[in-house]
Amino acid sequence: MEAGDFWNDPVVSQNKMKELKSMKDDVATYGQLATQYEDIETLIEMGYEENDESLIPEIEEELNSFIQTYEGIRIKTLLSGEYDKDNAIVSLHAGAGGTESCDWAAMLYRMYSRWADAKGFQLEVLDSLDGDEAGIKSITFQVNGENAYGYLKSEKGVHRLVRISPFNAAGKRQTSFVSCDVMPDIEDDIDIEIKDEDIRIDTYRSSGAGGQHINKTSSAIRITHFPTGIVVQCQNERSQFQNKDKAMQMLKAKLYLLKQQENLEKAAGIRGEVTEIGWGNQIRSYVMQPYTMVKDHRTGVESGNVDSVMDGKIDPFINGYLKWLSLGCPKNMSNDDTE
Repeated sequence: MEAGDFWNDPVVSQNKMKELKSMKDDVATYGQLATQYEDIETLIEMGYEENDESLIPEIEEELNSFIQTYEGIRIKTLLSGEYDKDNAIVSLHAGAGGTESCDWAAMLYRMYSRWADAKGFQLEVLDSLDGDEAGIKSITFQVNGENAYGYLKSEKGVHRLVRISPFNAAGKRQTSFVSCDVMPDIEDDIDIEIKDEDIRIDTYRSSGAGGQHINKTSSAIRITHFPTGIVVQCQNERSQFQNKDKAMQMLKAKLYLLKQQENLEKAAGIRGEVTEIGWGNQIRSYVMQPYTMVKDHRTGVESGNVDSVMDGKIDPFINGYLKWLSLGCPKNMSNDDTE
């Protein structure tokens, strides 16, 4: 490909436009912060000169807005990973707990949907399987927006719920688990070799909404990678070929991340000490009874307002994770279970 052809490539051009818009937005945000800072200084000076306490609420409101904007742009500087800027593909799988865990998976999906909506991101369901009685057994969805993967990579792991189950007639407290997997939607072709004998491709009838075609033909695709046990599924595209391409893209992204992790482990000399994520290795606990508390066991960040968190207010946990990551993942953070 000639240099001119490279820059005229539609994908390259689109990525450059996204990058340019992001830079313009950052400059605009900086200008907004500078203006807010000057306004706050002016209000404080007016309050002192006129001894006017009525200006205090306005100053506090401006200051809170300034801090929120500043914190947002400061956290954005921590998103320096290779694929942090990309869209994110999130998979939720209900674990031990039956119907209770399926309901917990649906609650988490709603939480991420609310978060994405508040960010102005778009959410698209790629594959889903309903629970036998209620909730969701599994769901894979894509979150489209600037730095979506950079933010949502904090959510990878096991999420634990403790509450009095609405499905238990005795009103007993139950513990449920859902695993969350997050990977970037890598648009570029990844240099990962996948041998035909290492995979099995199954077709099945799509179960989601989408009209007569999507429900009456076996257009959904499931790919199983034997060496790693990775399974990816896609049923949202209009044709079997599109679903296959998307599923293969997801598989390559997972294998790429796995290879990166293995390289890091070898470099750190900890190969052999790594254990798979199990239902006892939760990253975050959400306790609704006998008290209310959401706690991240990696970073120590916690909130007593469970309802707010379940409504999508998860930025404190995301920001705490990015700060923790930038510090080299210190091990002195709390890893104790929250009962």
